[in-house]
Amino acid sequence: MERALTLATEATEAGEIPVGAVVTDADGTVIGEGRNLREQTHDPTAHAEIVALRAAAAFLGSWNLTGCTLVVTLEPCLMCAGAILQSHLTRVVFGAWDEKAGASGSLYDVLRDRRLPVRAEVVAGVRADEASALLHAFFDARR
Repeated sequence: MERALTLATEATEAGEIPVGAVVTDADGTVIGEGRNLREQTHDPTAHAEIVALRAAAAFLGSWNLTGCTLVVTLEPCLMCAGAILQSHLTRVVFGAWDEKAGASGSLYDVLRDRRLPVRAEVVAGVRADEASALLHAFFDARR
């Protein structure tokens, strides 16, 4: 989570919503990372999770990320939850809850939906205070 928080801080400095993400392999080695890049790339899909998933898949030479863990500072949204399931990630660890758009236990629980053929383990609230503080500071500065 430390690296994800650093990436979230970098996102803030670049004028992006402060979300950072890393993908680790089964041994805990970081194989992909990302931060929000929507403003920079003008790409609505450039969420930190998607950027990290793409980097991990490129590193492994496979879309299948079974055995890997995504660590992200904010609860994934619907789009990211879908990408997580499509990549067959085994586990998602996140910091702050997203009561407005979260799809990993707050508003929706897509990652653990038993109606779907693939599910992911979810570990929530890891360093949530730090992740929330970054988000609050970002949005408070814009109000």
